[in-house]
Amino acid sequence: MGVLSRGERLQIMLTDDELAALDDWRFIKRMPSRAAAVRELLKRGLAAEGFTTAKRGSRSKDYGVVEAAKAGANRRTGRATPSAA
Repeated sequence: MGVLSRGERLQIMLTDDELAALDDWRFIKRMPSRAAAVRELLKRGLAAEGFTTAKRGSRSKDYGVVEAAKAGANRRTGRATPSAA
């Protein structure tokens, strides 16, 4: 079996709700790690059709994992997040 080399590291910041969504998906799909789940979601996203080109001047904060309505309460604690107050 060949050795898989992953020489590049990608660091991203997630909200508590985004991390909970990732972990929920990971456990449902029985993925072995968060990194494996992210790679699988990235593979699926790159293969998906229908994504339009980003608008000029768009920023990282314009792209989230969970809808704003769902982000009102922290899924881990059940309490409202500061941005939803």
